[in-house]
Amino acid sequence: MKKRILAIVLGTAMTLSMVGCGGTNEETPATTPDTKAPAASTEEAAAPAETAGGDYHFEVIVKSFQATYWQAAVKGIETACGELGVTANANGPANESDIADQVQMLNDAIQKAPDGIGLAACDTKSVLDSLTAALNAGIPVVCFDTGVSDAPEGSVVATVATDNKAAGACAATNMYPVIKDVVAAATADKPVRIGEVNQDATALNIQERGLGFIDEMIKLCTADGKKVAVVGNEFYVNNCSDKGDEKTAEVIIEVGVPAQTTVDLAATEANKIMSKADTIAIFGSNQTTAEGVITANETLNKLATDPAEGIIGVGFDAGTPQKAAINNGKLIGSVTQSPLMMGYKTIYTLVDVCNGKTVEDIPMDGYWYNADNMEDEDIAPNLYD
Repeated sequence: MKKRILAIVLGTAMTLSMVGCGGTNEETPATTPDTKAPAASTEEAAAPAETAGGDYHFEVIVKSFQATYWQAAVKGIETACGELGVTANANGPANESDIADQVQMLNDAIQKAPDGIGLAACDTKSVLDSLTAALNAGIPVVCFDTGVSDAPEGSVVATVATDNKAAGACAATNMYPVIKDVVAAATADKPVRIGEVNQDATALNIQERGLGFIDEMIKLCTADGKKVAVVGNEFYVNNCSDKGDEKTAEVIIEVGVPAQTTVDLAATEANKIMSKADTIAIFGSNQTTAEGVITANETLNKLATDPAEGIIGVGFDAGTPQKAAINNGKLIGSVTQSPLMMGYKTIYTLVDVCNGKTVEDIPMDGYWYNADNMEDEDIAPNLYD
């Protein structure tokens, strides 16, 4: 399907100047994101009812309500519904590992014959039959947070998601300068280890984010003349740019994936990596795994902002524990998304589809934040508790 840019009421435009994902002190990214909560001028406030053009109802399936990330997304959904005069019912499993439960919720949503469905799939392979059913029923689906790369043609009309490959690379780009000197001193006889904990190997966004970090770290290390090997979870080992040879590696990237997506099990994976004497850094690639790294550190007490004093930690998303860890010098920083705006734009996209408009995918930016810029007006609205 040919696509064109959505007409979306997004409030006051902003010019961003912050620490961006390309490294330190970068200017506005190529695609300027909307990072503040939606706001409308008097003229804009009158537009939503005209945009909606009908009493639409949508079913929205999130990955879970386990993390405050999804609560922020629901706030965006509710805000958009209020502006447009439409309704939406948000549902999701108790845990992001409850794939079968989410598929059943999606099937139940299809049976309700809503005007459209918003979907953040826990497992992108498991929803394919359901997407076919939605297509056959004439129900448009907008994916958000994560896409479904193998979706039946025409079943997903648009995807609202962060460029996860770039966001993962952002974490590596900001971690590397801190550990660069330690990496430079590494040898095949005395290698260093960089850990990564991903909550799963089944959701496209987590896959892309995890591989984005790994591939960028490989690039940075090899540019400095180092041999790198990737070990651990088979998906990430087999799909990275170059898995290398652990026997000759000077830098080892170890990837852990918990059996289920809980903070405690993510902490177990982080503990395994952080307990190794050669570990110099670790990345938790979403809110759950970042909190897992923080939880593991409560016992190990190894995280630090100076590689001479401990392990360098980097997170992803937000939440109270992660923000506190950054302020307390346990993590050097994290990469933020805007789940609120993802939820918000999902509803606007569904309304446009219902009104017969052609829509396109909406890429969202991720931004590096640390103790120095957490209170900036363009960062703070995305740092949900």
